[in-house]
Amino acid sequence: MLKVLAYTDGACSGNPGIGGWGVVLLAEKDGTIVNRRELAGSNLNTTNNQMELKAAIEALNALKKKTKITLITDSIYVQKGISEWLPNWKKNNWKTASKKLVKNKELWQELETLASIHIVTWKWVKGHAGNLENERADELATAEIKKIRE
Repeated sequence: MLKVLAYTDGACSGNPGIGGWGVVLLAEKDGTIVNRRELAGSNLNTTNNQMELKAAIEALNALKKKTKITLITDSIYVQKGISEWLPNWKKNNWKTASKKLVKNKELWQELETLASIHIVTWKWVKGHAGNLENERADELATAEIKKIRE
């Protein structure tokens, strides 16, 4: 059975500032990588959290049909947001436990819609800790920031 792994990362120079996002998509069959795809993009005026969300959104957006995917992020904000906090935010009319409006509501809604199409397992990994594909997603994100600056 084909499995897809998506390593995602976002970066920002200034917060808010120039941001980039990166995705490494790996298709695996019987324990062997059979396809690899890298995606990246940027925004001029954004935040790190927005870029982390955008990376996850673009990873799911790249899938052409319902897919079993493990989305690996170094953002606790993304991992806990989608798997733990989102139901309460929606129940509380998009307010946090402290009654403040949820930031990045539109991105969360987009991510939730895309995730509902697929079978997604959300996994957190420590950033900058030697995970090669997570490091590559970070390189893609930071390269996008450098492109804008040049």
